[in-house]
Amino acid sequence: MRDQRIDEYAQLLVERSVGVQPGWQVFVRATPLARPLLDAVQEQIARRGAYPLVHLAWDNLGGPFVREAPLDVLATPPPLLLRAWLECDAFISISAPENVRDGSDLPDERRRVLQRRMEPLRRRQMAMEVPWVVCEYPTNAAAQEAGMTLKDYEDFVFGAVLLDWNAEARRMREIADLFDAAEEVRIVGDRTDLTLSLAGRRGAVDDGHINLPGGEIFYSPLEDSAEGVVTYSEFPALYFGHEVSGVRLVFEGGRIVDASAAFGEEFLLHTLDTDDGARRLGELGIGCNPGISRYSKNVGFDEKIDGTCHLAIGNSYSSTGGTNVSAVHWDMVKDLRNGGRVYLDGRLVQEDGRWVALAPA
Repeated sequence: MRDQRIDEYAQLLVERSVGVQPGWQVFVRATPLARPLLDAVQEQIARRGAYPLVHLAWDNLGGPFVREAPLDVLATPPPLLLRAWLECDAFISISAPENVRDGSDLPDERRRVLQRRMEPLRRRQMAMEVPWVVCEYPTNAAAQEAGMTLKDYEDFVFGAVLLDWNAEARRMREIADLFDAAEEVRIVGDRTDLTLSLAGRRGAVDDGHINLPGGEIFYSPLEDSAEGVVTYSEFPALYFGHEVSGVRLVFEGGRIVDASAAFGEEFLLHTLDTDDGARRLGELGIGCNPGISRYSKNVGFDEKIDGTCHLAIGNSYSSTGGTNVSAVHWDMVKDLRNGGRVYLDGRLVQEDGRWVALAPA
């Protein structure tokens, strides 16, 4: 008998996250281990009179094709797939890893080609031209990576996803109003003192849309505004199956002018050299999910930890005014719960991960 929480999860994805309408074609991407959630999602789509178009691959990268195809073939999506990317009415991507390190074997050149291949879909999604959501189905591999049993990890995932999202939306809107009214953001923490500008830009509140779990407010900083240093001393940064720890980035005029890492530095530097946009900030995100308090080595959850922020290098969201273009979008999470501070136009608004500028609930 299927866990009732899976059906609640599927309903949330189909009804709230992408709002499927009758007649829609919904592109659903998944791996085989996600079958319980994939089945439930298809049922929900069918009940709304829409069509699920299921794209199944053995891993989140796309399986053996990605590793074996000639680079010129890999660089261009097949016409039928490209048509689906450009014409489907909504996208649901379910991650259920068999191995959380899938992708770490890809040579740099092949990884960069794969990132560029996704440009048509990425451009459409980053502009929010179409509803889309990415989500996680708990697997043994992800549980082991997080240091949990599968049962504990299932409780962790469902506990972060199945929230009262209308109530969370109201709470996050108060926080977003603080940032929307400000121009300069200053983030201070362990070996970190970074300023950036949000002048003229408004944020987006992820209250169960775009990715699950929701629970963040995100912005596209002005591309030339970042000044100072950020050190990700608390958590490693994960990307394409690689783990990079102790990342330190120095910004001048919005551009990363110096970068280092305690472990994985070569991969960090190669990624920063992907294209010009990879050395600029594409996103400032504020973690707000009360159901997530611990690090799990899953950035979709870690970037939502209440009391953290994340800064993504690379491509920005054009829907929030961003103009930075890159094949890279790499979220790195900074924990502010122990000595961190956030200032807006010089005013302290968060200290030790707690909001000091909001009225008590």
